[in-house]
Parts: sequence; C-alpha cells; structure tokens
Amino acid sequence: MASSTSPEANDELATAVGQYVLGEISLGKAAESAGMSRWEFEEVLEEAGFTALYGPRTDADLRDEIDVARNFDE
Repeated sequence: MASSTSPEANDELATAVGQYVLGEISLGKAAESAGMSRWEFEEVLEEAGFTALYGPRTDADLRDEIDVARNFDE
C-alpha cells in the first residue's frame, strides 16, 4: 500500500494496528489513534492480512461483559 502520508502518521498507524492485533485496544480506539474511521481501519487490517475481531477476546473479558449486562438495570 503506497502512501504519501508522513512517517509520523505511518508510525501511528503501525502502532494502532499492533495494539489492536495484540488486543491492547479496541477497534474503535485503534481507528481513532490512527486518525481513521472504524471502516477505514478495518480495510487497512484486511490489506495487512488481519481480520477485525468483535466481542470479548478472553474468558475474563466475557465474564466482565456478562457482569455489566446483569447489572445494567441497577
């Protein structure tokens, strides 16, 4: 993917992709830190050979989401 963006922007994009792939940040946060929309960032992921992951990534994340949902009305 050829780009005329600055090296700083490329570094920010690479960092965002890395953090997202490692599960350190969400898709939305990664897109935001790369200065893109969520959909643009998904395209970048696909071009780099990754797929967007939705939902909890670990059992602990799933338990946290269930707890939040159970306590939603409180």
